[in-house]
Amino acid sequence: MLHLLLDDRPWFRAKSRGYGTGLPIAWQGWVMMMMHIGLITGIAVLLRDWPMMMPIAIVLAGLAPMPLYRAKTEGGWRWR
Repeated sequence: MLHLLLDDRPWFRAKSRGYGTGLPIAWQGWVMMMMHIGLITGIAVLLRDWPMMMPIAIVLAGLAPMPLYRAKTEGGWRWR
């Protein structure tokens, strides 16, 4: 399983305009994106009774995988 993560092939296409990651182009990218959405949704559900903590946790969960998104984007991140 580890060799699938260490593969050099990109998981995401670069955005055609702007900065960042576009849509997934490999199954690993789709899995990662779904897990990321699930993580953020789970945090929102678990922290619904703590409205002061929820935004902080959601922002941290949203930013945490950005280095992996950047590393697995075709052509890297740059302004287009």
